[in-house]
Amino acid sequence: MTATEPHRDPAGEEPDGPASAPGPQPTLLEQMGGPMGFVYSAVPVVVFVAANAFLSLTSTIIVSAAVGLAITGYRLLRGERFSLAAGGLLGLALAVGIVALTGSARDFFVVGIWMYLAAFVVALGSVLARRPLSGVVWNLVHGNTHDWLADRRVVRAHDVATLATAAVSGARFGVQQWLYVSEETGWLGIARIAMGWPLTILAALVVVWAWRRSSKLLLPSA
Repeated sequence: MTATEPHRDPAGEEPDGPASAPGPQPTLLEQMGGPMGFVYSAVPVVVFVAANAFLSLTSTIIVSAAVGLAITGYRLLRGERFSLAAGGLLGLALAVGIVALTGSARDFFVVGIWMYLAAFVVALGSVLARRPLSGVVWNLVHGNTHDWLADRRVVRAHDVATLATAAVSGARFGVQQWLYVSEETGWLGIARIAMGWPLTILAALVVVWAWRRSSKLLLPSA
């Protein structure tokens, strides 16, 4: 072997070559649990509403909790992140706990309804205060060192993104609060599913657009 000849291992390969490129980054949908994430979040709601139509409230709670535990165990066995697998179970536990305390099946949805109102108020308030929440979070993620409020294009993009999230939360609260007051438990379940992940993805896409625009305008390497 001469001094200029590259080193080769016995198999004839060149181990000193460039490192392999990193694999593809997970998409937004994959970060949310993938298509099955929609199913996992919808099943406990469907089970609760269906069981409540035929069983006593106590039996409905037991069946719903059992299904939630089974789904969580299945997701953990499949190797999903604990935060994704257990997050839904915590929400389900809180919902059925409130139902057990109040004795009203419609209270299964009450926490989510008021969380929608809180999210709407916070998002809209941040835009009115000229500190759109999407931009605040973007700046924090990027070291909290960028004067993003000085660029009208960036602020405008985050206004749009934050207003999109406010619109989604406001629509969810308005529809589901009306159904709650009307004691339409079955329709509450339908509304929770129909206005859940699909609207979340739409709002998230707008936020991603605003973040990418901000990075392009404010980060030299973006």
